[in-house]
Amino acid sequence: MGKATRYRFREYHVTTVTDLMAPPTFEALCVTGEEQDCAAASGELHTPEELTRGIAGHCAQTGHQSYEQTTRTVVHAEPGAWQ
Repeated sequence: MGKATRYRFREYHVTTVTDLMAPPTFEALCVTGEEQDCAAASGELHTPEELTRGIAGHCAQTGHQSYEQTTRTVVHAEPGAWQ
């Protein structure tokens, strides 16, 4: 049998800070459908208003009303002290 090795890890706190130089991106995916989702995607957009316009256009063309919205932001980890 192999030798068992134990490790003890101390915890440290990490804070995440939003990078203000990297603006957020927004994306919508149409999840309307009974057997299968439509899956039409808006692509990455830069404002909530652009996203709403894209959803409105797809809704007007298809009547689809269910969407999954994703918002992405860049954050930086700022490690704190060891505990």
